[in-house]
Amino acid sequence: MQTKILSTSEYDIALAGKILSEGGLVAFPTETVYGLGANALDETAVKNIYRAKGRPSDNPLIVHIAKKEDIVPLVKEVTPDAQALIDEFFPAPLTVILPKSERIGSVVSGGLDTVAVRMPENETARRLIKAAGCPIAAPSANTSGLPSPTKAKYVIDDMSGKIDAIIDGGDCKFGVESTVITLATDIPTILRPGAVTKEMIEAVIGPVQVAPAVLEGMKNDEVAASPGMKYKHYAPKARVIIVDADKKTYEDFVNSRQDAFALCFEGDNVKIPKLTYGRENDDLSQARELFDALRRLDEMGAKKVYARIPHTTGVGMAVYNRLIRAAAFNIIDLKKPFFIGLTGQTGAGKGYVCKYLSRLGFNVLDTDKYVKKIYENNPGITSRLVCEFGNDIMVNGVLDKKALAKTAFSSKENTEKLNRIVHPEVIALCERDARPLAVLDAPQLFEAKAQDKCYKIICVTAPYDVRLKRITERDGITIEQAQARINAQLDEDYYINNSDFVVKNNGEDIEIQIDNILEEIL
Repeated sequence: MQTKILSTSEYDIALAGKILSEGGLVAFPTETVYGLGANALDETAVKNIYRAKGRPSDNPLIVHIAKKEDIVPLVKEVTPDAQALIDEFFPAPLTVILPKSERIGSVVSGGLDTVAVRMPENETARRLIKAAGCPIAAPSANTSGLPSPTKAKYVIDDMSGKIDAIIDGGDCKFGVESTVITLATDIPTILRPGAVTKEMIEAVIGPVQVAPAVLEGMKNDEVAASPGMKYKHYAPKARVIIVDADKKTYEDFVNSRQDAFALCFEGDNVKIPKLTYGRENDDLSQARELFDALRRLDEMGAKKVYARIPHTTGVGMAVYNRLIRAAAFNIIDLKKPFFIGLTGQTGAGKGYVCKYLSRLGFNVLDTDKYVKKIYENNPGITSRLVCEFGNDIMVNGVLDKKALAKTAFSSKENTEKLNRIVHPEVIALCERDARPLAVLDAPQLFEAKAQDKCYKIICVTAPYDVRLKRITERDGITIEQAQARINAQLDEDYYINNSDFVVKNNGEDIEIQIDNILEEIL
């Protein structure tokens, strides 16, 4: 098939309208993104949209109209809330969902009993609908899953040879698809955020809710009630990872990486290859530039991209919604003090893992060293330990750490007493010294209730006899004392079940295991 490239002239618009009326496919500009249109009342033509895009057939389409009153034949009823939104916003980047009339087939609606309708603000789009003489069903004019096209050249790249015509109408105004709100539920619900914000809608019809899938993704058994709700969507070929951090932390993090690109805001001090998508406090500029930036990253050959997170209010919610799907919900949370929590039973071999992570540039914080500092430099802690365990733990006015260990690890009850005194101080000192990519080396991570301060948790395991031998040789204690220490800790299953990753110190290559874990995390 030879795809015609058309202008916005009267002749070309009339030609495109004729193509649509005869069952053909035409890509056209809107104020949001380019759409791929077919006669919404022609089921065969609509099926060809799915075929051209490679789009799943359970993903409903939006029906575009030229005049406000054109919605009436397409729905069972224009409800008062729907009429209020139509009167206030249409034409606009806003789509309303209502129970469909018999004129709307199952292909357009994705098998649902509702239909999504909008009246585009873009004048070229409305002229085309009028020329076609029918409502136009249109998703974004891209290969399914890729970033939506905001420029005609991307439509040409994706759709040439697959559709009848493409109207080149220049760059799109907003850059993200329309807001979608369903009015077919008890409470009006935003299914996809866009340039018409939740606050703007509530000013017209009162309280609305935002579907959980907007920011968290669809559940496994959830049916997509709107376009753009799929788990992975809008994605470039590059792997995108969102970095949740303030400006300085983001800059420090990406500047420590050598194997990736950055997708950041104008003015960010980034030294690796980068593209910007708008200004930090300008939602509309981010929306306009996001999809174009994702496309350009592929053109630049990016394989891995660290994207700075936008906020989730106003139009920023729409930007975040598109970006999190482009990243398939991969987020690195650097707001937590510790990038990795490293734990495991005593004698498992965490020390070797720590040395390897240090060589890779991670900031390893050894809680055992902080405990020693506290014992030596914090008389208040020493006094509390004496009150709890007695004067036998002191020798010549100095804390005897071996005597303390003997008493504290003699039972789980005594171990818990020690933890309550020491752990809060240790974690506070570690937080003070943490910097990006900090690793909290904490044998008693869970006992200290520090797991929520870590982005990811790795535990190290080793066979019981190996740990027993290692402890006795390392600390110069008897087998009975070593057994008491092991018995005072949580069991191995607890560590495994409450960690994100497990390193097995049982003869397998530890460095390869760590490399594989870091590849997944980073």
